[in-house]
Amino acid sequence: VEQVVQHRALLYDKAGEEHYNVVSAFIKSLRGSDPDAAVYWMARMIEGGEDPRFVLRRMIIFASEDIGNADPRALQVAVAAQQAYEFVGMPEAVLNMSQAACYLACAPKSNTALTTYFRARRDVREHGPLPVPMKLRNAPTKLMKDLGYGRQYRYPHDFEGNYVPEDYLPEQLAGRRYYTPSQNGYERTIARRLERLRSAKKASRKDDDGPVE
Repeated sequence: VEQVVQHRALLYDKAGEEHYNVVSAFIKSLRGSDPDAAVYWMARMIEGGEDPRFVLRRMIIFASEDIGNADPRALQVAVAAQQAYEFVGMPEAVLNMSQAACYLACAPKSNTALTTYFRARRDVREHGPLPVPMKLRNAPTKLMKDLGYGRQYRYPHDFEGNYVPEDYLPEQLAGRRYYTPSQNGYERTIARRLERLRSAKKASRKDDDGPVE
């Protein structure tokens, strides 16, 4: 009887307040880089009857929302855990889930996937469907080519370093910066490279403008 009572105490209404409290605690523990707490709250969900797919889905979202390019492997680990669950099944799949949760908790953090998208979305909603620059348009027909579609497009692989300074945004949004890499994990390396590319593009714009008379 004692064992039955203890087991029932772990069960929780998947649509109730405690369900959302435990899920919130799990995500916040991952975000706070606490693997012990993260696995504890995950165990609370699993032992309480939660569908493991729900937990895995949250970890896959977390890998991009809260880690992103600070550790690109995090998304691979989370997706691999989901695939392992489908292949192995419960109860052994809790090992894959525990491994993934610990990795996500200990990984360097960055929320730039979230902030970058929201910045771009703000311009989409504010400015509407701005026209695609002519040089970036697809030109599968002769008529389209005659109209200037794809004209003046420069293929990056034809240039040194496989890069050529170019504007790819609509003209009204030229110079916009949505992605600002953090200084955490691998994103620090991305930040250095992106700064070099953006500096080259800025210098190219000055050269195109020519001297002021």
